[in-house]
Amino acid sequence: MKLKNFVKEGQKLPLFGVGPFIVYGMAMVNAIGILLLSYVFKVGILGAPWTLVFWIAGGLLILMGGGVWFTGALRSDMDTSITENKLQTKGIYSWVRNPMYSGCWMMIVGTTLMWHNAWTLVLPLIDWAIMTIALINTEEKWLLDLYGKEYAEYKRRVNRCIPWFPKK
Repeated sequence: MKLKNFVKEGQKLPLFGVGPFIVYGMAMVNAIGILLLSYVFKVGILGAPWTLVFWIAGGLLILMGGGVWFTGALRSDMDTSITENKLQTKGIYSWVRNPMYSGCWMMIVGTTLMWHNAWTLVLPLIDWAIMTIALINTEEKWLLDLYGKEYAEYKRRVNRCIPWFPKK
């Protein structure tokens, strides 16, 4: 069985890239952090009213992250752009360069907030570092080599991981 657009002659970028490694790495950091802080050391656990605040914020981040991921992964024709070696800059990609990673990051952060632990607030920063370092050293190099000035201009206008209005 062959996956749709998994490999096409002349395709210059991998369809899945380093994404699974980045996402699983972030998820593992958060899972280990939650286990250690909330169950082993039992530090930073917040009570009411913070429990509710963290649950609401976490739920909203999970929903927003799911929407960002869904739009980037399934509503943007990204697999077609990859197989045709075209830089995707339309739709959600005009707001954030890596919506699939961003969506996963937002969902992981939202899930982490569900533990209403103040110490776990450092975990999204660690995730951010993992994501940023991995993307700079892999996909951004590949895309700059492949698209040159077009990608450099795109990088200047659009945020790497936080969906935001593009710069003019």
